[in-house]
Amino acid sequence: MTIRLLPSTTVNRIAAGEVVERPASAIKELVENSIDAGAKQIDVIIRDGGRSFLSVSDDGRGMNAAELTLAVERHATSKLPNDDLENIQTLGFRGEALPSIGSVSRMTITSRVADSDSAWMINIEGGDKSEPEPAALSQGTNIEVRDLFYATPARLKFLKTPKTENSHALDAIKRLAMAHPSIAFSVGDGTRTMLKLPQAQGNFLTARLDRLDAIMGNEFAANALAIDAEREGLHLSGHIGLPTLNRGNAALQFLFVNGRPVKDKLLFGAVRGAYRDFLAHDRHPLLALFLDIPAESLDVNVHPAKTEVRFRDTGLVRGLIVSALRHALAEAGHRASTTVSGQALGAMRPQTAPQHFQGSYGGASNSPVYPSSGLQEAARDFQAPIDQLTNLDRGLSVKHVPGDQVEEVPDDWPLGVARAQLHETYIVAQTDNGIVIVDQHAAHERLVYEDMKKALGADGIKRQGLLIPEIVEMDEGAADRIAARASELAELGLVVEAFGPGAIVVRETPAMLGEIDIKGLINDLADDLAESDEALDLKERLADVSATMACHGSVRAGRHLNGEEMNALLRQMEITPHSGQCNHGRPTYVELKLADIEKLFGRR
Repeated sequence: MTIRLLPSTTVNRIAAGEVVERPASAIKELVENSIDAGAKQIDVIIRDGGRSFLSVSDDGRGMNAAELTLAVERHATSKLPNDDLENIQTLGFRGEALPSIGSVSRMTITSRVADSDSAWMINIEGGDKSEPEPAALSQGTNIEVRDLFYATPARLKFLKTPKTENSHALDAIKRLAMAHPSIAFSVGDGTRTMLKLPQAQGNFLTARLDRLDAIMGNEFAANALAIDAEREGLHLSGHIGLPTLNRGNAALQFLFVNGRPVKDKLLFGAVRGAYRDFLAHDRHPLLALFLDIPAESLDVNVHPAKTEVRFRDTGLVRGLIVSALRHALAEAGHRASTTVSGQALGAMRPQTAPQHFQGSYGGASNSPVYPSSGLQEAARDFQAPIDQLTNLDRGLSVKHVPGDQVEEVPDDWPLGVARAQLHETYIVAQTDNGIVIVDQHAAHERLVYEDMKKALGADGIKRQGLLIPEIVEMDEGAADRIAARASELAELGLVVEAFGPGAIVVRETPAMLGEIDIKGLINDLADDLAESDEALDLKERLADVSATMACHGSVRAGRHLNGEEMNALLRQMEITPHSGQCNHGRPTYVELKLADIEKLFGRR
């Protein structure tokens, strides 16, 4: 077969396939051009998911007639003045977007520079362009795209429903809007508005948090921790959510490099590593991180869609992210997200059906509001005649804290003073303006875990020998996994040996765990090791194992605690990092303000 040059129409369509995969890709490229043009207002219209019509209008610098003609030529750009691909300062740089979109659609570009007497318009249809002609436009650029992919019918077959394509387009716009809070954005279909983001006010950090809150849902700002860290020329900023504000997927995790939204496995892996101590493997935090890095240490010319980047020193980047996030989480102390109390209050209010908070990002949050749990009925019973009061104590186990006559709660006791223990599981404490309900097992699990980490980093975890070693029988695969990790488990104070096929002998256990269910612990550890990533380093594997051991060594639900023990637990929680959630991301306590409680009973 003879080698030949491909026709220009085929070359253009190949390029379009790399850059414009779906309507959202075209919109992303056009909005990036508007941002690079210095726009302060960007308006997007999408119809039929972008298939039949989409437009992007801005108030940026605009283009004259000569620039319009060049703009639709392949690899014509104003963004590489020195042809230096190693020092890219703009979102776009290849000069492929406009010709690629024009080659598979019917596109009209109208533009006007600020000091020009008139605007100019050019049409491109299937790659064929017209001559520029005068048009009407006040300032900036307006690009209209009709019949996207009409010139490549095969591509149309792969598009999803208009609703799905709309969601992809909105996602692309929101990601860009997060990194540019000084720009106002609007998205609609010509009759209704799907997204409206005004210019954020105040200093840059405040403005960015307001923009993040508007996009990720109004819970985010109230439960976000600020990130600001530098290392060897790298600067990481942004906000991360408390562990108790989490979701079942990573849809609300946003990462930006030099203002460019990216999806990078290294960065997402670093986030997982930072939250490893605080969330179960199937829960994901909410966050938006912005990494500023010298251009020479970064390669953005990796993927046609510019959604991937390559770092010169990946270890430095990952280390910065993990350390910055862990430091912020440690600074949060015992704080838990406000959504925890919101869920509790919502569960008490009567509802006709389950409801979900809809964040402006478009997905339901993890804060369900359940139907009434009988609070009103209980209130009616309580106010009924005396002879009915005997029905109220059925199945209720309450231990009052004796001898505690503290009238005022000290200011340095944010979790209050223990007043009672319910069902030998929950501690009820009085604060200066409300009550706190603590899950004693979840709280103590976190405290034991933090103690284990501290001991592991210092002199090591002290062991206690078993008078009679315990033999645990299990399947051979599980026993082999435990035996293979014997040296690592020994660092955690758990000394084990293989005891023939399908058995493990336990000789020593961590002293701080006290009496534990050794068989249950060994079986749980075997399950954890089966699921753990072999690529994890020793420290990360030990963290996973420590969490399981802490669960077995903590105060169990159903154990009676006296007043001193309850108050000691509260005081220890107040000074222990991360004590607002257990090792799996569940809250360890719920705080209810007095004002909210009074509203429940109609006092306000």
